[in-house]
Amino acid sequence: MPIYEFECGECGERFERLVPAGTDNAECPACGAPGAGRRLSTFGLTRQPTPAQKRRMEDRRGTDRGGARERFGESLARARERKPGP
Repeated sequence: MPIYEFECGECGERFERLVPAGTDNAECPACGAPGAGRRLSTFGLTRQPTPAQKRRMEDRRGTDRGGARERFGESLARARERKPGP
């Protein structure tokens, strides 16, 4: 069963619903009106690099991250100090 995207003609609510293949209409969860029409869905792709890709690009370019690694390490050390032992 695919997930389809619907839009209510009464209230304009957009929602997703897991329905049998080929379903063209669904009931609106916001106002309860029958006949919310199926929308053409877009892909969830992005051209933004992932955090790991950004780090590798910065490392190749020699970009300074302003001490981000050090601050992260310090925050982990503080969290470990506060954590009560068993």
